[in-house]
Amino acid sequence: MKTLRGPSIFLSQFIGDQPPFNSLPALAAWAAGLGYKGVQIPTHLPHIFDLEKAAASQTYCDDVTGMLAGHGLAISELSTHLQGQLVAVHPAYEQAFAGFGPAQFAQDPRGRQQWATDTLRQAAVASRRLGLSAHATFSGALAWPYFYPWPPRNALLIEEAFAELARRWRPVLNAFDEAGVDLCYELHPGEDLHDGATFARFLALTGNHPRACILYDPSHMLLQHMDYLGFIDSWHPRIRAFHVKDAEFQLSAQSGVYGGYQAWQDRPGRFRSPGDGQIDFTGIFSRLAQYDYPGWATLEWECCLKSAEAGAQEGAPFIARHIIQVADHAFDDFAARDSDRAAIRAMLGLEDRP
Repeated sequence: MKTLRGPSIFLSQFIGDQPPFNSLPALAAWAAGLGYKGVQIPTHLPHIFDLEKAAASQTYCDDVTGMLAGHGLAISELSTHLQGQLVAVHPAYEQAFAGFGPAQFAQDPRGRQQWATDTLRQAAVASRRLGLSAHATFSGALAWPYFYPWPPRNALLIEEAFAELARRWRPVLNAFDEAGVDLCYELHPGEDLHDGATFARFLALTGNHPRACILYDPSHMLLQHMDYLGFIDSWHPRIRAFHVKDAEFQLSAQSGVYGGYQAWQDRPGRFRSPGDGQIDFTGIFSRLAQYDYPGWATLEWECCLKSAEAGAQEGAPFIARHIIQVADHAFDDFAARDSDRAAIRAMLGLEDRP
């Protein structure tokens, strides 16, 4: 069995204009000081991490990894969540997502989509240069406006949406395959890939692509009332990244899983700092150890009540406490006996026959 790596921290929610949150070296010193061993790095902010340069320059990648190593840190994964979102955008969301790409594509959806696809290919090359084995992203969404449809579900509409989603992602998946890196989709409401059923549909349409993998975040599954432990049993061969994020659902007489358009603190389902919600992390870490999960445990901090700084400070020891240092032998090996077939047959009371 493998002992999973961690704790890591997703830097995206902490980046800001003031030190220590305004440069990668300062963020690295801050994260290391809190006890983290890895960082998941977003790639949409060149002043933090220049993805284009990383794809083109081994020297740049070596400089980044060397700087991080000086703080006792490694990169767990790069993230293209925002760019992945732009691979597939329903027209209803075009203006909402226009700012996720370069300004020159703000009124050019096709240009923005091509830019996103090119960026994902750069991420594959950069990940290889950095020696990474997994990458974190979103799938984007063409069918999401119809997730709970009225008029009733149109089967052909869903088929076409997923066929197009797979068509757009196959060249990117091939690029990651060439780089030897798993592309891990965070299953997330708002994305076409948001649960096991949607991932299975997509996976089949990619020809069960070997690089189509999952970023497992139990918070999104709890808020969808899914069996997030059983999900690991079903999908562990494809789980290659893991966000440690907590959530809770408090039954309400006024709204339910859709949230009633309310602020996060007023919704029945809301994200919490690890340990403050309802997620069974002991069960999760046990399942991941059982199935030899090969990756990192990465804090993604989102909480409607606690401050980001407090969440980050608590997150490293929380993850460290839950990582299972796996055994290298069975606990009852001391009582094991060497035996051969003749001895086994004797134990069974069987006569040795020719």
